[in-house]
Amino acid sequence: MNEVELIRAQLAAERRHAAEVANACASALAAAAVHASASEPAVAEFCQVCVDYLVWVLTRFEQRDQILCELFHSRLATNDGARRTLDELLTRPGKSRDALAKLEAALSSASGRATAAAAKRWHDFTEFFSGVWSARRDALDRLFEQYARVADWRAVCAVDADSMLAERARYANVGGKLPAGIELRAAGASSP
Repeated sequence: MNEVELIRAQLAAERRHAAEVANACASALAAAAVHASASEPAVAEFCQVCVDYLVWVLTRFEQRDQILCELFHSRLATNDGARRTLDELLTRPGKSRDALAKLEAALSSASGRATAAAAKRWHDFTEFFSGVWSARRDALDRLFEQYARVADWRAVCAVDADSMLAERARYANVGGKLPAGIELRAAGASSP
């Protein structure tokens, strides 16, 4: 596996893990809202590690977008079509900061308790993340792949051994706090 393939694999893992974490948190809140017997402190603790993971990942994607913008604006100055495409993509709804705002709304509605309102806000966040955010991310990735050099992958993505270990540790922390009956899996994926 070459360096770019390794970086791309890590970016894909971060996106997949973020989706799994968001879906697991939404599922835990929905289950806890329905079943009053669910341990609210355990669900609250689980939601907190989910939020910690999601904030970390979404912040990294937002930083990547900023670096990409700066890099490609200077490089694509003579390529009007590519620059217009980049500018359109960067202004498209679905920024990581938009996802972070929806995440904040979901977190504030939970207020440490599993309610139907909290479950709905988490569901709204997961829908935004898997829909609008992911569509924008896919389009940016396609543009980046078209124009990026190996050095660009390094500079924009900031993937190294330390960041990979940090991501894995955060994801494992989420997995270690899973409430009973909740799994880390993509939306719509069936249980084994």
